[in-house]
Amino acid sequence: MDDFRTVGVRLRNWGRWGSDDQRGTMNFVTPDKLVAAGKLIRTGKTFDLGIPFDESGPQPGGGRINPVHLMSQTGDRQIFPGGFRYADDYIFMPLQCATQWDSLAHVYYDDQLYNGFPAKDVTVVGAFHCSIEHQGKGIAGRGVLLDIARYKDVEWLERGYVITPADLEGAMARQGGVAIGSGDILVFRTGWRKKFVIEKSASSFMDGEPGLGQDCCAWLHEHEIAAVASDNWAIEVLPGEDPDTVFNVHMVLIRDMGMTLGEIFDLEELAADCAGDGVYEFFFCAPVLKVTGGVGSPINPLAFK
Repeated sequence: MDDFRTVGVRLRNWGRWGSDDQRGTMNFVTPDKLVAAGKLIRTGKTFDLGIPFDESGPQPGGGRINPVHLMSQTGDRQIFPGGFRYADDYIFMPLQCATQWDSLAHVYYDDQLYNGFPAKDVTVVGAFHCSIEHQGKGIAGRGVLLDIARYKDVEWLERGYVITPADLEGAMARQGGVAIGSGDILVFRTGWRKKFVIEKSASSFMDGEPGLGQDCCAWLHEHEIAAVASDNWAIEVLPGEDPDTVFNVHMVLIRDMGMTLGEIFDLEELAADCAGDGVYEFFFCAPVLKVTGGVGSPINPLAFK
């Protein structure tokens, strides 16, 4: 396997959309592609791809916790004319504790972010370049599901299973030859969310996962994929293929290619419907929260067929 830096140089998109670009591969979603994607809504079926934001999430504690929901008002002690009462609440959570996007400032190496911005731009008050609000016009377009677990005839792939370009191509062929190309949003299913729902073990969910191998980076680059999302928590296989490097796929995809990554999606309902009607394409919409300087964003993605 090539060193990830070598791969990163080969696949790098720096300057492709200008020296000031902070959207990366989402630039592949051109207005005409967005219009075409909207025409994929034919039956009105809607699929909620987000997991609940509550204490039952997959975070075992430590670096990230599950959301903490607090009520500030319930109305029980309020006295207003005419009987009016109101409820208010707060939520405290890491921006990447449940279904979420990684921004292009989330991962870097050798002191540089995507497009050559300096890593020192990530500060204690937020990221001054490549932060999540630069995707504020929306992450939306033609979504394509590749159900790798179903392709392998398993409920979920095993921890450490390396998804290869051959797996992606094999799933496409099994799914009736569904095409995937420039400006598409790739959603791939490993079954890892299903494993968590059945086993209810946060530690098992987070202790490694099936995911993309490094060779898939070139495949994503060749197909000009706009964004990639999955039901696992880190997109890439863990433990990784190189024992001397961690998150090499993240570094190539985010820092070099400028690809926004979506993690901890719930794909079970969508996957079952796609298997039932044979339609694996849909209009995908997952707007970010415009957290100024944020390096990630919680989301509730939707797929429309």
